[in-house]
Amino acid sequence: MNNPTPFKIVKLELGKNMTANCYVLYNENTKEAYVFDPAFDDKKLFDFIKNNDLNVIKIFLTHGHFDHIGGVKRLKDETGADVIISKKDADYLIDPAKNMSADVGFPPMSFEPADIVVSNGDQIEIAPDKYLTVLETPGHTAGSVCYVGDGFVISGDLLFEGSIGRTDFPTGNFAEMCHSLKTICDLDDDTLVFPGHGNMTTIGKEKKTNPYLV
Repeated sequence: MNNPTPFKIVKLELGKNMTANCYVLYNENTKEAYVFDPAFDDKKLFDFIKNNDLNVIKIFLTHGHFDHIGGVKRLKDETGADVIISKKDADYLIDPAKNMSADVGFPPMSFEPADIVVSNGDQIEIAPDKYLTVLETPGHTAGSVCYVGDGFVISGDLLFEGSIGRTDFPTGNFAEMCHSLKTICDLDDDTLVFPGHGNMTTIGKEKKTNPYLV
């Protein structure tokens, strides 16, 4: 990836019958770590944290659907990390109807409110003079956001390799999705895209090959 060492990003596919991507951004020197979308209470995530002796500082959520928040409670309980979500999706953490866990056969998910709620343009420090910038990208949900770092973006369920997120769930909106896609495509073409499902890609590749963008 393009962001300078000693940071690394590792993708973990969490879940069994249904999977979603969780990302761990960590500093190899300080062992400080930031987890994005801990999808499920999955042994793989907690083994990775333990085996690499990581200190999880913050938990970033791109949106509030059940398949991106299922591991929040255990991860927060075990690490004390602050949970971050957008202001517009904040209620998803406490409402099983909104996060859709009650509709898909999972035990209803209801967590404590987020420690930090963010809006467009907010910056979260991850190291001295290193920040993640919040990019509001509604469409999949009203409060979907991306987190933009140095040479990469955590895109959640906005942009996938060769596809985009669904807009037929509550608060989804195709017109807003199209606007959000234009926004993320303003990033440099070599920006690495870490999506909520599927493979890593780049902004430039998607602008050339993604049928929703070409």
